[in-house]
Amino acid sequence: MKYALETNMGTQFSNSQSSPPTVGGMDRVVERTRWQKLGKPLSWVGAAMVVTFLVLVFGPEKGRALKVQSERIEVATVIIGEFDDFIPVRGQVAPLRTLFLDAIEGGRVESIHVEDGAKIEAGQLIVELSNTGLQLDVISREAEVTEQLNNLRNTELSLERNRLEHRRNLIEINYNLVRLNREIKRLEPLVDDNLVPSNSLEQLKDELEYNSALKAITIESQLSDQRLQESQLEQLRVAASQLERNLGVARKNMESLNMRAPIAGKLTAFDLEVGQALNRSDRIGQIDDPSQFKVIANIDEFYLGRVDIGQTAVTNIDSRDYMLATHKIYPQVQNGTFEVDLNFAGDHPGSIRRGQTLQLNLQLGSPSESVLIPNGAFYQDTGGNWVFVVAPNGERAIRRQVRLGRRNVRYIEVLDGLEPGETVVISPYTNYVDMDRLEFEMAN
Repeated sequence: MKYALETNMGTQFSNSQSSPPTVGGMDRVVERTRWQKLGKPLSWVGAAMVVTFLVLVFGPEKGRALKVQSERIEVATVIIGEFDDFIPVRGQVAPLRTLFLDAIEGGRVESIHVEDGAKIEAGQLIVELSNTGLQLDVISREAEVTEQLNNLRNTELSLERNRLEHRRNLIEINYNLVRLNREIKRLEPLVDDNLVPSNSLEQLKDELEYNSALKAITIESQLSDQRLQESQLEQLRVAASQLERNLGVARKNMESLNMRAPIAGKLTAFDLEVGQALNRSDRIGQIDDPSQFKVIANIDEFYLGRVDIGQTAVTNIDSRDYMLATHKIYPQVQNGTFEVDLNFAGDHPGSIRRGQTLQLNLQLGSPSESVLIPNGAFYQDTGGNWVFVVAPNGERAIRRQVRLGRRNVRYIEVLDGLEPGETVVISPYTNYVDMDRLEFEMAN
């Protein structure tokens, strides 16, 4: 009973707080409200939302991440500064003017008169060659010229003989015409007086008519022969002139077997031996201008569209700056570079030598104020399309798309995606190219 009483009293105490009093001392079923029915599901939804919020705020970020030691990362700050648009290039000194020596007809080396590297004067004999085939060719051409000249002389002689023959015939015909006219005049009165038969006079008149026609034909033949023979004579003269020119070329080639220096300078790349056989157009050496030089530079193909004729460069030789200007651009790309010739503007340094390597700064544009980041190895891995930007707390770096512009040996111009004061990773990205962020950790 005691146990039942205590239980009943506890039930009454509980019901007195949460439900109306019972009637007649008996328990009554209490109906639950709508909010009481929805309380537990709502509490579950709220708890789920809290967990989701905590995961989003404090949970891991999306994307691929890699933990790296902060000591292995090199970072730099985005700044505003003056961008000097130049690139460093290496060039090789070469003579400004070079004349190449080639064996025009080839042949056998008979004698050598100078050595490689010697300074020579214009017209100085360098090497003597022999060429039997060329000598026979010259002899053959001389014979052809002689034969053609003989034909020309024979034709001229024949023309002169025909002219004289026609002239002689005309003289004879004119003589006959004069004689016949005289006899006809003498006989006409006698025929009228019946002293001479009329047939004699008629015969003379026939001869006169014949000689008159013969004169016309002779003159026409003379003119025709003269035209034909003069045309033939002109053709022979042209052929003879052409043969003489060919002979002159052959003789000049013969003279070229004794090779002489066309200009004064320094003989280089000259390496011949007595008895050596040379083919036609073989190069035997070159003559360089010893006083003036140029610089041949190889530039990365990335700058092909930005290098132009007339752009200046500077190099330091013996503690003095010398100015150069781009003179010629070779657009053919080989091994990722293209070639540029630069000429010295003004004074030429006297201490440089052919083949010497020089370091130059080639100016591509005028200096301008820009947003800049230090040039680093990351550019080779990203192509300037994205970078890792360090978070404000310094615990991670997030991948971000950017747009970079010009670059020189020190800085890269920022066009879009970064603000001054932000920090970026500039060390190589070789191991991070597939990552979305880097998580920094301190080395133990």
